[in-house]
Amino acid sequence: MRGLAGFLLCSLLLLLAPRSTGVAAQETPQPDPKMPCANWMGGAPGYPGHNGAPGRDGKDGRDGLKGEKGDEGPAGPKGEPGPVGSRGFPGPPGSPGIPGTPGQKGKDAFVQRSAFSVGLTERSPAPNVPIRFSKIFYNEQGHYDPSTGKFLCNVPGTYFFSYHLTVYLSDVKVSLYRKDKAVIFTYDQFQNNNVDQASGSVLLHLSSGDEVWLQVYGNGDKNGVYADNLNDSTFMGFLLYPDPDTY
Repeated sequence: MRGLAGFLLCSLLLLLAPRSTGVAAQETPQPDPKMPCANWMGGAPGYPGHNGAPGRDGKDGRDGLKGEKGDEGPAGPKGEPGPVGSRGFPGPPGSPGIPGTPGQKGKDAFVQRSAFSVGLTERSPAPNVPIRFSKIFYNEQGHYDPSTGKFLCNVPGTYFFSYHLTVYLSDVKVSLYRKDKAVIFTYDQFQNNNVDQASGSVLLHLSSGDEVWLQVYGNGDKNGVYADNLNDSTFMGFLLYPDPDTY
């Protein structure tokens, strides 16, 4: 009964609340928890509501502290060679090197020499024998023998020989011999009352012991080789260079 009476009293109070004065409407009295209807006014607890929609992503947080260096990974496979680059500019010259040690003193080179130059002193030399040029201009090595008219090779090598003859009174035909064999011939036809010249020259390779000379060729009818105080007939020869194995 007591509970029913309390319920009726509370309902009556609710019906009378809107008719109160303006001040009362503005200041709605709060139920006194000590009153009998206080617990009733709280009502029974409701059911839990549905889960709300997920909220938006928050802002990125601050960077964390730098971690420790990890272990070195395994080496990768060898790559293919790249294209050849363009040629670079020359570098600066290097500094001079240290001088080398002096070499041993060499032996003095010996220069081989052989030469002669001679002239005729007799007129009309005999045919088919060496002409003896007895006027000596040069024969320092003594390789020409004026008693025989022959040059004897002492230094194997290449030689130059030449002769210049005065022609007078008859024609001239001479030849230069090497080892009893004629090498070259020279012929000059005499002109009456005129002094002429006949000449010839040759390069020869000689071995040691070879002989070279000049002689009138034929039976003697062409023996106009001449010499006097104003006209000379000369014969000469010299070594150009010795054979390599004689240096």
